[in-house]
Order: sequence, then structure tokens, then C-alpha cells
Amino acid sequence: MIDGLRSVIRRCSVPAPAGRPNKCDGNFCQGGLTMEKKICELFAGVGGFRLGFDRLNSGWETVWFSQWEPGKKVQWAHDCYVSHFGECADLNGEFHTGEDISTVDKASIPDHTLLVGGFPCQDYSVAHTLKSSKGIEGKKGVLWWQIRDTLEKKNAPFVLLENVDRLLKSPAKQRGRDFGMILACLRDLGYSAEWRVINAAEYGGAQRRRRTFIFAYRNDTNHASINSQPPEEIITRTGLMAQAFPVGPDTEVSSTNLPADLVEVSDTFSFPFKSAGFMTDGTIYTADVEEKAEVPVLLGQILEKCTDEDFYISVDDLKDWTYLKGSKKIPRTAANGHEYVFSEGPVGFPDSWDKPSRTMLTSESTKNRSTHVVADPGTGRLRILLPLEAERLQGFDDNWTDTGMPRRMRYFCMGNALVVPMITRMGKVLDQIIAKEK
Repeated sequence: MIDGLRSVIRRCSVPAPAGRPNKCDGNFCQGGLTMEKKICELFAGVGGFRLGFDRLNSGWETVWFSQWEPGKKVQWAHDCYVSHFGECADLNGEFHTGEDISTVDKASIPDHTLLVGGFPCQDYSVAHTLKSSKGIEGKKGVLWWQIRDTLEKKNAPFVLLENVDRLLKSPAKQRGRDFGMILACLRDLGYSAEWRVINAAEYGGAQRRRRTFIFAYRNDTNHASINSQPPEEIITRTGLMAQAFPVGPDTEVSSTNLPADLVEVSDTFSFPFKSAGFMTDGTIYTADVEEKAEVPVLLGQILEKCTDEDFYISVDDLKDWTYLKGSKKIPRTAANGHEYVFSEGPVGFPDSWDKPSRTMLTSESTKNRSTHVVADPGTGRLRILLPLEAERLQGFDDNWTDTGMPRRMRYFCMGNALVVPMITRMGKVLDQIIAKEK
């Protein structure tokens, strides 16, 4: 394990690859024996993680990234990322950032201190392959295994990941299994980990967006000395999550142990994970915490006066929108013949100015129930959000996605993105952790 740290605690002397312009090169340092602040960003989208760390102005360098959207002829998100930050060469001087990550040789990825990524929530079950050298094979197409493989090859001391809040409870038939699989993989690779479900609006964000953040660290880092502390202290006071997102001191911690065998985790593990927790050596500690809420950004604060009729709801469409946003009870029949009534309550119509926004989805701007509809601050008429306003909800710079991609893709990319200020908050704490790794 020590060798893994030596790859990022070294005197740098490797030059940047010749040829193609490369703004991502992180192979230079001022010299000296110190842990370099280098990032590898997987499933990068339009660069939310990178922007969050760049805003710290504390020396972080992104040495490689990957962004590839399956089934797309034009990789709009990748191209947006490159337009802001430039390309990144691998250790062979080649450029594979816009390709399927499963086809990338993980050993060719530049050494890094921190692996980050917002990966999809999928089915994490595994299959036994006794004749295989790996012994275990992840379900085809599940992108978590690409993270696992990258960690196995590159031994990053620290990891910061983002996923949907339901990750902790999936799948419905075996609640907690998927997150248990992730924790078991981290354990097997020599990491401890903590997690929190963060509602961005509780910590100054403009959106009531709940996401699971995972911070993992190798057990041979100086930071791992925190593992000797009582779990409730890590969860509520001393862990990265507690420092970045303060909570109340009182909490009730429950615990369990992960099975030693990954296939057993896949087949049998189930556990009621709570909104915060900590894992080391396969022992899980978890608790619900009380957030110390901060003043949020309100929806009305991010709105602009709109002069473009394309964004306004026509009189002819108003009836459809009213129906979509209203409460309803619809008789339905399940595949097995069971008849039931599907019910849903009303959605604010228009969305209130005096609250943080609802969670934005990739379907934003299309005619559906989840799309935000606001009263324009200039005309008072109903309209959908402007692309610039969608960017503000996620904490990006204005017109971040105005890089040539179609308007619909701008909304899609923002629906897929994370709330950038949350990354900056965690980065401030990580700066303190890295400083102690010298």
C-alpha cells in the first residue's frame, strides 16, 4: 500500500506530452516531498467536480477525465468540458477521454491523489466465475466496476463520489445491497469510507437536491488515524462530511458487519442504511443526523427577465400543463393482472419564488410534471426555466453549457450534473486533510 502513496508523493519531472494542446497536464510541481493535489475525474459530465475544486484556488490539478454518453453521435458533454478545460493525455500521450471508459486501459491513466466521479445508480449484483482469475464478475455495463478497476490499478489515496439518494435503499427487493456492494469493494481494496445524504438547499444551495456523497481513504494514509475515534464522533464532528456539512451532536448509531465474500454480499446482504455513516474493516456504522441548516438561495433569486417567446407557455398548452401538475388518481392494471389506483399529489404551479427549487431532472424543459414552470419576473407570464437559470440551480457559471450544444442538451446536462458549491465545501476540508499527508 505504501507504494500507492509514493506514486503521488514524489518529486515531479515528467514533461507534458508533445503535440496536442493540453491544459490538463498535472505532471509538474515545484519539487519537494509533498502529496500532490491531482484529480482524476470519471463520468465527468460538463465538469462539476473540476469546477468545484478549481474555485478553491488551492492548487488542485485535474490530470485526466472521462466523459462518454452511450448511443450519442456527438458527445456534447465531453465537448463542453474540453471547451472550458482542454484535453488530457494519458501516460502514453494518447487521448481517450471521450471514449467508453470500459475500453480504457486503467494503467494508462496518470497518477492522481483523488479519484472523483458521479456514477449512475444501477444493479450492482455479481456473478461467481470460479474459472476466471478475477473470481467475481460485475454485472455487464454497470459503471461502478470501472471505478473499482481504476482504484485497483492506480491506488488513489482518496476518493470522492456522488450518486442518487436512493442508492442507500436499492434494490427494493434487497434494500441496502447495492451500497453494501460498494462498501465491500472499498474494504477489499484497503479503504475506509464515510457517507452522507446531502440536501443542497440545507447548506446554502438553490435546489432541494438530495444526493449521496461517499468519501473513501486508503488505510495507509495519515487521515486513516481517524478510524480509532468513536464512530459517532466521526459521523457528527470529525469526519470530512461532518466538517463540510455540520450536524447536531446527538445521534443513535447502529452497526453491522459486511460478509467477507463479495458474492455473499450480492446474494444475501441487506441493511437499513441511514443518511450518514462510516465503514472500516467491513464494519458499518450508520445514523440519521440533524442538519444545521443554512440560508438557501431562493428560486426567485436566480430568475431573469425573459424576452424570448420560445420559453413561454402558450394558451393552448396551459390545459395540458395544469393537468400534469395537478393531483390525480388513475386506475391501472399490473402485469400480473392486479388492478390498483395510481395516485399522485399536486406539484406547485407555478413553482414558488420564495423557496429553493425542486430537484431538476434530465427531462427539464420538456412538457412533463417535473419540469419547473415559473412566473417571469418581467412579464408575470408562465414559462419554463432558461438554460442559464438551470445552470444557476446547479451552481455553475452563467452560460456554462452555451458551447454549441442544442438547447435540449443544455437542460439534459444540467439535470445530470451535481451542485457545484457542495463540491467546493468538501474540497475545503480535503485541503486540510491533504496538508497533513506531507
